[in-house]
Amino acid sequence: MTVPPSPEPFRVFVGYDPKEHEAYEVCRRSLIRHATVPLDVRPIRQPDLRASGLYWRTRGHMESTEFSFTRFLTPFLAGYRGWALFIDCDFLYLADVAELIASAVPSDAAAAKRLAVVCVKHEYAPLETTKMDGAMQTVYPRKNWSSMVLYNCAHPKNVATLTPDAVSTKTGAFLHRFSWLEDDEIGEVPFVWNFLVGHNKVDPDDPTTKPKALHYTCGGPWFDRYRDCEFADLWIKEAEELRAEKEKRKAEKERLELEDDEDDEGN
Repeated sequence: MTVPPSPEPFRVFVGYDPKEHEAYEVCRRSLIRHATVPLDVRPIRQPDLRASGLYWRTRGHMESTEFSFTRFLTPFLAGYRGWALFIDCDFLYLADVAELIASAVPSDAAAAKRLAVVCVKHEYAPLETTKMDGAMQTVYPRKNWSSMVLYNCAHPKNVATLTPDAVSTKTGAFLHRFSWLEDDEIGEVPFVWNFLVGHNKVDPDDPTTKPKALHYTCGGPWFDRYRDCEFADLWIKEAEELRAEKEKRKAEKERLELEDDEDDEGN
């Protein structure tokens, strides 16, 4: 299936935490750089949601990021229409998100309508007790399924359940395990679209194991502790290119401002 034409860019919501700001920026760049369709990449910022009265949950000690629960507002933020993608900010895309959409959404309209979400169905039990910058590591069924989710935002069960009230009050177990859905309403894509660094492995003899989106779920090179983690070089390269682009834009802006000042002096 090809991505259906749309009058608007495809919406991607990225979990945002200020302590991982650089990770968010690198993730955003990698998404856009590889995309062959227009993207509207939006951070989900918890303070903005609180200020708007859309989220009022007290942060618990088990929440390792600010988007532990706000991620489930994706269908609401998308206006409960069309398809939209949520991803954690600690992703690095190596392939075209249009390919992910095409592989996830069935060409049969009835089958596509039946699906409420599509994700990688990991079997993941981390061995470490902490992650990132010392946050507590937790183990639970369907762990990491919610870290990258294609939402059928208009699906009746998403509309009925994933409301600001529910996301602010329902348990973590209910939300992260997709307990509002039947199993056949949860679609699946290959693990390479949510390749867990340090857990999933590449088989040199099997091209289908080559990652399309890296997920530094325990922590990435923006944390000193994981500076030398597997696939760190790819993230660092993307970050360096982003910094170079910023420096170039800054220099160009300063040059234009200087020219404007000289023009003003000459008049």
